[in-house]
Amino acid sequence: MNPFCTFMASTAGRAARVLVGIALIAVGILVIKDTVGIIIAVVGAVPLLAGLFDFCVFAPLFGCPLSGPKIRAGAK
Repeated sequence: MNPFCTFMASTAGRAARVLVGIALIAVGILVIKDTVGIIIAVVGAVPLLAGLFDFCVFAPLFGCPLSGPKIRAGAK
């Protein structure tokens, strides 16, 4: 299994995605505050939701399944 996919499916990888998503949303809404800020906040929702719902949108690019549990099952 690809090391990137394995990390992103781990607890640390999921936490990193959630934190990056929250940071992007906060920067977009609280700092930039215009149309670009809204776009950044919407983009930030992708890693936030991916971390919360345990999927990795980039995993298929590395030949891994989209689902975190499937990645973890294949990494054993």
